Amino acid sequence: MELICKTVVFFLLISLSLGIDGQFAQNFIAIAGPLPIELVNRLYLHDQVLAKEDQGPAVAEAHGYLCQQDIVASELPQYFSHLREIGVTHYKVFLPWARILPKGDARKPDEAQVQCYQKLLETLVAADLRGVVVLHHQSVPGAVAAQAMGWKATTFADLFVEYAEFSFRVFGDLVDVWLTFSDLPEVLKSLPYDDPQYRAWALAAAHQRAYTIYHEKYAPAGKENGERDCFYMTFSQTFCDGIKCQLIHPISDSVDFLSLSLQYGCGNKTDFYKKLNEFQLTGKHTVLLSNVFASSVALVSTLEVLTSFWFVSSKTNALQENPGAALAPRSSYETVWEMFAEQSELERDSFLEDVFPSGFLWGTSTGAFNIEGAWAEDGKGESIWDQFGHTGHVYMNQTADVACDSYYKTSYDIYLLRGLHPQMYKFSVSWPRIFPAGTNDTINSKGVDYYSELINRLLETNIEPMVTLFHWDLPQALQVLGGWQNDSIIDAFVNYADFCFSTFGDRVKFWITFHEPWVISYAGYGTGEHPPRITDPGVASFKVAHTILKAHAKVWHLYNDKYRSQQLGKVGLVLNSDWAEPKTPTNSEDVRASERYLQFMLGWFAHPIFVNGDYPDILKAQIQEVNQQCSTAVAQLPLFTEEEKSWVKGTADFFGLSHYTSHLVSAVSNGTCTPDYKNIGNFSLHVDPSWPQTASSWIHVVPWGLRRLLKFVSQEYTGTQIPIYIAGNGMPTEDAGDLINDTLRVDYFHRYINEALKAIKLDGVDVRSYMARSLIDGFEGPVGYSLKFGLHHVNFEDSNRPRTPKASAYFYSSIIEKNGFPPEVLDRFTTPAVFDLPVPSKLPNLPASEVPSKAKVVWQKFSSQTDFERDTYFYGTFPKDFSWGVSSSAYQIEGGWDADGKGPSIWDNFTHVPGNINNNDTGDIACDSYNKVEEDIYLLRALGVKNYRFSLSWPRIFPSGRNNSINSHGVDYYNRLIDGLVANNITPIVTLYHWDLPQALQDIGGWENSELIDLFDSFADFCFQTFGDRVKFWITLNEPQVVAWVGYGAGTFPPNVNDPGNAPYRVAHILLKAHARVYHTYDDKYRASQGGVITLCPNIDWAEPKTPSDPRDIEAADRHLQFLVGWFTHPIFKNGDYPEVMKWKVGNRSELQNLPSSRLPVFTAEEREYIRGTADVFCFNTYTSKIVTHATTQLSPSSYEYDQEVLTSVDSSWPSSALSDHRAVAWGLRRLLNWIKEEYGNPPIYIIENGVGIKTTSDVDDNTRIFYYKTYIDETLKAYNLDNVNLRGYNAWSFMDSFEWLNGYDPRFGLHQVDFGNPNRPRTPKRSAVYYAEIIRNNGIPLPKEDEFLYGEFPKNFWWSVATSAYQIEGGWRADGKGLSIWDQFSHTPWKISNGDTGDVACDSYHRIEEDVEMLKSLKVSHYRFSISWSRVLPDGTTRYVNEMGLNYYERLIDALLAANIMPQVTIYHWDLPQALQNVGGWENDTTVQRFKEYAELLFQRLGDKVKFWITFNEPYNTAYFGYGLGTAAPGISIRPGRAPYVVGHNLIKAHAEVWHLYNDTYRAKQGGLISITINSDWAEPRNPYNQDDISAARQFLQFLLGWFAHPIFKTGDYNEVMKTKIRERSLAQGLNQSRLPEFTESEKQRIKGTYDYFGLNHYTTVLTYNLNYPAGFLSYDSDRGVATVTDRSWLSSGSFWLKVTPFGFRKLLRWIKEEYNNPPIYVTENGVSETETSDFNDTWRTHYYRSYINEALKAVVLDGVDLRGYTAWTLMDNFEWAVGFDDKFGFYHVNFTDPDLPRRPKASVRYYSQIITCNGFPDPAAGPHPCLDLEPEGPADSVRFLGLDLTSDRAEIALYVLFALSGVGALALALFAYRYGKLSKRSRKRSHMELSKL
Repeated sequence: MELICKTVVFFLLISLSLGIDGQFAQNFIAIAGPLPIELVNRLYLHDQVLAKEDQGPAVAEAHGYLCQQDIVASELPQYFSHLREIGVTHYKVFLPWARILPKGDARKPDEAQVQCYQKLLETLVAADLRGVVVLHHQSVPGAVAAQAMGWKATTFADLFVEYAEFSFRVFGDLVDVWLTFSDLPEVLKSLPYDDPQYRAWALAAAHQRAYTIYHEKYAPAGKENGERDCFYMTFSQTFCDGIKCQLIHPISDSVDFLSLSLQYGCGNKTDFYKKLNEFQLTGKHTVLLSNVFASSVALVSTLEVLTSFWFVSSKTNALQENPGAALAPRSSYETVWEMFAEQSELERDSFLEDVFPSGFLWGTSTGAFNIEGAWAEDGKGESIWDQFGHTGHVYMNQTADVACDSYYKTSYDIYLLRGLHPQMYKFSVSWPRIFPAGTNDTINSKGVDYYSELINRLLETNIEPMVTLFHWDLPQALQVLGGWQNDSIIDAFVNYADFCFSTFGDRVKFWITFHEPWVISYAGYGTGEHPPRITDPGVASFKVAHTILKAHAKVWHLYNDKYRSQQLGKVGLVLNSDWAEPKTPTNSEDVRASERYLQFMLGWFAHPIFVNGDYPDILKAQIQEVNQQCSTAVAQLPLFTEEEKSWVKGTADFFGLSHYTSHLVSAVSNGTCTPDYKNIGNFSLHVDPSWPQTASSWIHVVPWGLRRLLKFVSQEYTGTQIPIYIAGNGMPTEDAGDLINDTLRVDYFHRYINEALKAIKLDGVDVRSYMARSLIDGFEGPVGYSLKFGLHHVNFEDSNRPRTPKASAYFYSSIIEKNGFPPEVLDRFTTPAVFDLPVPSKLPNLPASEVPSKAKVVWQKFSSQTDFERDTYFYGTFPKDFSWGVSSSAYQIEGGWDADGKGPSIWDNFTHVPGNINNNDTGDIACDSYNKVEEDIYLLRALGVKNYRFSLSWPRIFPSGRNNSINSHGVDYYNRLIDGLVANNITPIVTLYHWDLPQALQDIGGWENSELIDLFDSFADFCFQTFGDRVKFWITLNEPQVVAWVGYGAGTFPPNVNDPGNAPYRVAHILLKAHARVYHTYDDKYRASQGGVITLCPNIDWAEPKTPSDPRDIEAADRHLQFLVGWFTHPIFKNGDYPEVMKWKVGNRSELQNLPSSRLPVFTAEEREYIRGTADVFCFNTYTSKIVTHATTQLSPSSYEYDQEVLTSVDSSWPSSALSDHRAVAWGLRRLLNWIKEEYGNPPIYIIENGVGIKTTSDVDDNTRIFYYKTYIDETLKAYNLDNVNLRGYNAWSFMDSFEWLNGYDPRFGLHQVDFGNPNRPRTPKRSAVYYAEIIRNNGIPLPKEDEFLYGEFPKNFWWSVATSAYQIEGGWRADGKGLSIWDQFSHTPWKISNGDTGDVACDSYHRIEEDVEMLKSLKVSHYRFSISWSRVLPDGTTRYVNEMGLNYYERLIDALLAANIMPQVTIYHWDLPQALQNVGGWENDTTVQRFKEYAELLFQRLGDKVKFWITFNEPYNTAYFGYGLGTAAPGISIRPGRAPYVVGHNLIKAHAEVWHLYNDTYRAKQGGLISITINSDWAEPRNPYNQDDISAARQFLQFLLGWFAHPIFKTGDYNEVMKTKIRERSLAQGLNQSRLPEFTESEKQRIKGTYDYFGLNHYTTVLTYNLNYPAGFLSYDSDRGVATVTDRSWLSSGSFWLKVTPFGFRKLLRWIKEEYNNPPIYVTENGVSETETSDFNDTWRTHYYRSYINEALKAVVLDGVDLRGYTAWTLMDNFEWAVGFDDKFGFYHVNFTDPDLPRRPKASVRYYSQIITCNGFPDPAAGPHPCLDLEPEGPADSVRFLGLDLTSDRAEIALYVLFALSGVGALALALFAYRYGKLSKRSRKRSHMELSKL
C-alpha cells in the first residue's frame, strides 16, 4: 500500500510536468535536489523512491558535503542525465557561505570550494539541467555573526550583499534561479540581535539589497523576469505565522517568484489541493513548492514543482479560468470558507499591527443625491429620487431637496477633506444635473461647472477624484420611458459617459460606471424599496441587471477605444456584497446556500465581467431548477449572446467592492413559488445574536467577514492581475444621543480596516484602496436623515448645514496619517520640515523718537484722504513666502487646569473666585485642547495655514514656576503638538508667556519681583533646549502692556494689583529686562544651532487724531502710541530706553505731584545697551482704532492713563462687535502699519492677532467676521503693495472660540465654533474659516477674473442718455395753472422731507430750457429722458381741462432737444399723481387706470409726432411700496401695508397695459415709436453664497421686486409663482379665505402679457439677502417676502445710505433679465451715484462709479450676449431727491440751492461721461491712441480764464473779490496820500524831494 501511495504521488507530480494542457505545461517545471547525505553514499539511480531511512531534511549540500568527496567527476553526470530523462528540469544546490567565504570577506574566498561548486554547476548545465542556487541555508556563519554583533541591522545586510555579489559574479553564468535564504527559522534564530522584529528587518534588508544589486548589475539583458534568472527568499508554509511571516510583505516588490515548503498527508488528496491552492492564489507571484513532503514517503531527490495554474488574457488583463488545468475540485467559496473554518475566535479576532503597502489609497465617499441638494437649481432636471421624496415615500416626508447643500458648499467639503487628508475622494456625478432630460439634447453648463470646480479643487488639494457615473439617480425623463428596463437607455448612458470622459477625463483617472448595481436591480426593480418603486423580483430585476451589464461594458469599451490612450485612466464598477457564512457549518446544504447567496449578490454582476462574460453557473442552474419546480416560471434570466459575452468579459480595470456586514445563510427547506429573492435563490438569511447591531437593521458588525470576502473576490475573480478597491465601508448611527463622539463607528473602522490589512498582509489579496463611507451625513434614501453614515456630522435643522468632525473623522485621519496600524514607535522625532522662516538679521540702530515722532507723516499722508480714497477696495496678493496663520493661547483653549501634575496659574485662582468672570466661567476645561491634539491639527490642516501661534503654559511645564519641578506630561503634550504641526508643514510660533503666571511665583510678588527675570529665563532656557530643534519662531511676552497696566495698574486682570501710577512702570521695567535676558540666552546658546528668531508681541490700537489739522491732536495721537507700544518697543527697537515723550510726561507730572523722582524707572547705560536690539522681527496684535485728542488730565491720583494727557473715543458709525471698545476700523490698520514702518525703520512685521468677537452662542454663518477679515486683510494688502511696508505674515485671532478672559465664553472670536455645552467640545468650521482658507489659498485677494476691466465698444447706434424727472427739477409748482400733485402735498407736510425741503422751485428747469439743453449738449448725449408732470398738463388729472401753458413747456423743451439733435425719452408717470385723483383714492381706485389712459392719449396726440420713446411708468414698485405701503413717499399711506401695495401694483400693471395697447393700436403705425415700462431693481446676492436658503432668498427678493411687475408684462400676464405662493400661504395662515394678492382674470392676463417693446431698467446697487421669518400676524409686503438685506462692509459707500457701489451686480442683473425674460431689448433708464456734500468738483467717486458700471454693461453685451440698446445716467444735475430733499446729490452738474439764481456748474464727471459717449465705450490703450480721446483741452471743471490763468469758477470768483478788495484798499490809500500831501504842501512848499519821498 505504501508503494502504491508513493507511486501515485510521483505520478501526480510528473504528470503535471508533462502537462494535461499545452498552456499549462509551459508554465510547469520540476525540480530535484538537494541530495541527502545517505543518497550521496548510495546513489540508487535505478529506483527513484528513497528508502524510509533516507527521508528527511539532512542533505549533503547543506554541509558542503559534495565538495568533500570526489563524486562529481564520475557518478553525478550519470545521475543528472537520468533526472533529465524522467522530466526534471531544474536542480537545487545549496552554496555553503561559511565554506566559500570562511572569514566572511569576499576578498579572501576558499578557492578550492569555489572551483568545486563551479564544476558541480557545469555538470548540471552539461546534463541540460538548470541550476537553482540557494545562497544561504540555516544558521548564519559564525564569522558573519561575530562581525554583525552589536552593530546596526545594516551590517548584516552589508556582509550578505558582499557574499551574494561575489556569488553572482563567480557562478552567475551557470545559474538559472537564485534564492537568497532557506530555512528561515534557523537563519533568524542565528542572527545576533535580541529583538525578533529587528532580526526580521535585517533579513529583509539583506534580501532586498541583494535583489536590487542582482537586477541592476547581473540580470541578463533583454529577458523578462521569470524567463530566466529568478530571485527570491524561500520559506516554509508551516513557518508562516507571527512576525516572521511578515517578511513576505516588505519584500513583495523584490521577488520574482514565491518558494514554499509544503507537507501533506498522502491519504488525503484534498489536503494537497487545498494547501496548494491557498498559496497559488494568494499573491502576485509564481509559486515554487520547495520540499514537497508526503507524510510517510518522499520522492526521489525531493522533486519540486514550479507551476502556474492560471493564465492571463492579454486582451482584458482579467484572470480567466483554464478548465484544462483546474487542479482544485472545490469552488472558490468552499476553498475560502474552509481556509478560515478552523480559526479560533482568538485567532480570528486577533489584531494585526502593521502598515498598508506604500502607495495605498485612503479615501472617503459620497453620492450626488445623498449630499448635493439644489434639486432644481440652475437647470438641473428631476431625478427618480427627487420624485420619490416628493411623493412622500421617505421617512417623515423628508426629501433630498437641500440635503447637505454640497452643490453650494464645494469649499466646505474641500475644507473637510483637507483636514481628513485622504488620497482619494469618491463622488458621483448627477446625470440629471448634467443632462436634465437624460440626453445630450440639453446640457446644463452650470452643473458641468460645479463638477469641474470640484475636480479642480480636489486636484489642487492633492486628492485624486474617483468619479461614479451612475449612483442611482436616474433622470426622471428616462424613467418615464422605462428606465433600465428599456434597452435604449444604454445609448443614453453611453452618450452621458462620453460627455463626462471628454469633459472631465483630462483630470479624472478613476471612473466607476455603476455604484452597487445590485441595489438598483434588487431594491429599485425587485422589492420596490427604492425608486422607481417597481416590485418585480423575478423579471424586471434580472432584466435591469442585464441592461446595466451591457451599458457598463459599452462604456468600458468606449473609454478603452477612445480615451484610454490619451487620458490613461481606469474604468471599473463598484459591486456591493455581504459575506455569507453557513448557518450550520457542518451542513453542506448551508454551505452551498451561502455560496448561492454570494453568487446571487456578487456573482450576478462580477462573473460576467471578471470571469467569462456570462452569469455564474450556480445562478443559472438555480433559476432553472426553481422554474422547473413551479408550474409557471418564477424568474426570467436573460441570455447573453456569444458576441455579448465576449463584449462583456474583462470590462473592468479594477474591482470596486463595497461591504458593510455579513450574514449567516441556510438553505430553504420548504420554498414557495412566490417570486422572491430568497425563494428564487433558495437561501435564508440570519444573524448571530452575538454580532453587534448598528442603527440599521441590515448592518451588524462582523469585521472578519471583510477579510473572507476579499479572499473570495481575489480567488474567484481577480487573482493577481486585477486590483481590488474597497470603495465603500462604514456603519450608521442613530439621529439621537451623542452625534459627535461616535465611538461605535471608531470601533467599526478600527476592526474592519484591520481585517483589510490582514487580507493584504496574511492572505496576499491585492487591495489597493479603502474608502470610508461617508465624508458627511447625508440623505440615506427611504430612511431620510435618520441614519448617519458620515465622518462629519451635518446639522440638517440649520439652514447653513454646518459640518462638525466626529470622533471617527479624527480616528480615520490618524489611520491615514500612519498608513495603518504601525507598532508603537519609541522615536518621537520626525524629520524637520522646511519652513519659510524669517531670516534673523540685526535690525538697524535707530535714534530716540522725536516729539512728535517722525511718524507724524502718516497722519499727514492719510488723514486728509476722502472716504473714496480710503475705502476703495484693493485687489492683490502677497509674496509666496508670506506666512498665513491662526493664533490661540494656552489658558484660553487647553483646559486640563490641574491635569497630570499641572500647577495652578494666576488665572486658575482668579477664575475660581465667584463673580470675577462673566457667568462664572473658568478655563478649567476651555476647549479641552490638552486632550485634543489630533483634533486641533486636523482643523489647522483644513485651514491650510502656514503657521500656528500658540503659547506654552508655564505652570504646565514648571508647576511651581521653577526648573526643580518639571512636569513630563506637560512637556509630552507640547511635543506631540509641535511634532504634529511639523509633520503637517505648519510652522509653530510659540509664545513663552501669555499671561498665565504660575501662582507660586505670584506668591513671591509676581512681575514686581525682579527674581522673575532669572526664573523666566530658566523657563525659556528649558523650552529652547526641549523644543527648539523644531520651533524656529519664539515670542517672549504677549501684550506686555496688558500685563503691566491691566494686571498691576487697573487691576482688572489677575493678579489684581490696583496701583495705576507706579506698579505698571515697575512691572514693565522688569518685563523688559526679562525679555532681554531671554533674548540673549537664545542668542548666545541656541541661535547658532537652531537658527530661529525671537521677539516680543505688543498690542496696538491705531490712534486717529480727532482733528487732523490740529497739531496738538497729532501730538496727542503720537503720544498715545508711544505710551501704548513705544513703552516696550522703543527700548528694544531704538535706543534701549523709554520714549522721550514718556520720560518727559511722567517726569514732569511726578514733579508736579511733589515726588522726589519720576515714577518711570531709569535704565542704566549698561541696561540700555543690553536691551537695545533684542528683537529679530516686529510682531504685534491689533483689533481696533481710537480717536484721540489732547486733554489736560488730573494729577491725582497718579495714573499711567492720566500721564498720557489724552482722551480717547470711538466713532459711533464704526461697526460694533461683542466688545464695546472693539469697533471695526479697517483703515486704521493700514495707517498703523505705516506708522511702524516710519517709526521703526520698516522692520520685518508680523501681525500675530487680528479678529473680531461676536456675541452669540451659535455663529457658524458669521457674516460679520467675514466682513471684518475682508476689510482688515485688504488694508494689509494696501500697506504691503502700495506703501512698501515690510509685512511678512498675518495671523487671525482666533483658531476657535475660547475663554475670552473677563468675558468668559460670551464673545466668540473663533474661526471654529466650539460647543461649550457639550463635554466633547466639538469644533465646527464657521463660514469665516472657509473664507479665511480661501484667502490663504489665493495668498491674498486677487482680482476676480469677472471683475477685470474690459476694453471695447458698444454696438453702433447705442443710445447714450441722461435722465431727470418733472417734480425733481422743474419747480414752478403753481406756475401757469399747474395743479397740485401728491408730491406738492407730501413735501408741504411737516417732517416728511429732510430739512423741510420742497420741490416748489427745485432746479427751476421750468424756466431754464435753454440752460438745460446747453448742459445736455456739453454731455454729448444722444437722448434725454425726462418726465411730464400730469398735474401740469391736466391740473385735476382729467381731460376736462388741459393746461396749454404747461403743455407748451414740454413742446418747447422737445423742440429745443430736437434742434440740438438730442432725442427725447418721455416718462408719462414719474410718481407725481394729481392730488385731485388721490383725493378719490389714487392708485387704489381702479378708475385711475382710465384717467391715466386718457392722460397718455393726450400726450400721444400732442407730442407723439416728435417723441419716439415712451415710458408708461417709472419704478411702479416705489409707487406701490413706498407710497402706499411704508408711506415714506407720496401719498404717504401706510395703514394697509399688507393690502394697499398689491392693489396699487395691480392697477399700475393694468394701466400700463391699457396705455401700451392704446399706443400699439392707435398711434404706433403713424408715429413709429417704442413704448414700455421702467422697472427698478437692485441685484440680490445671497448673504451666504454657500447657503441654499440665502440663495433662495435672493431669488425671492428679485421676484418680489422686479418680478412683481416684469413677470406679468414680460412673461405670463400673471404674477410669478413665488409671490403668489408666499402671499397665499401667509394670507391663509392669517385666517383669510383668499390671498391678499389680487388675481387677474384670464382676459386680463392675455391683455397684459407682452405689453412691451423693450425692458426699461433702473439700477443702482446690490444687496445681500437672507431669509427672515416674520410672525404670522404681520400683514405687510415685507413679511410676505420674508427676506432681509444687508450690505457688504467692503463695498464703497455713497451719499445715500441705501446705495453701495457694486458694479458686478449690474452685469448679473442684466444677465438675469436676459435669461428670465427671453433676452428682451433692454434700455437702462437710470444709473448713478450720489454724494451729500459738494466741496470738491473733482468727483472722482462718480467717475469711478460710471467707469465701473458702464464697463459691466459692456461685459453684459460682449460676453453675455445681453441685448442692451441704451444707457441712461442719473442725473443731469443735483435736484430734489424725494424724502431726503436736496441732501443727496446725484448730478453731473452742481446746483447751488442756497443761491437764488441756482447756478449750475459741471463736475469733473461731465467730461468723463462725455468721453465714454464719444468713444462709445472704452477703447483699448494697447491699440494706440484713439481719436475719441482727443477731446478739446479743458481746464479743471468749469474753468475760466482770469488774468492769464486757468482757474475754476470758484477760484476765479475769489480772485475777483480779492482784486476788488485790493483796488478798494489802493484807492483809499491814494486818497489818504493825496489828502496828506495837500496839507503838507500848504504848510511848506519848501520840503525837499527827498523828504517827500520819505513821507
